[in-house]
Amino acid sequence: MTIARAREPIRVRVEFGSGCNRDAARLILREIQLEHGPSAVNGLIHELDLEMHFGLKPGTDFDGVA
Repeated sequence: MTIARAREPIRVRVEFGSGCNRDAARLILREIQLEHGPSAVNGLIHELDLEMHFGLKPGTDFDGVA
């Protein structure tokens, strides 16, 4: 998945909120981390303000997310 393609589904999850949508965003971030590395994930967390919306902090390792 490209970083550009990941933005839209994460934005939708932010709009809906809730724990299930947080988990879905985490799965997307895991895929981005695997393909593009942690710096790409940190960029999305900052860009989409995921720390405020879902409590996802830059530097989080999403390898264990399943």
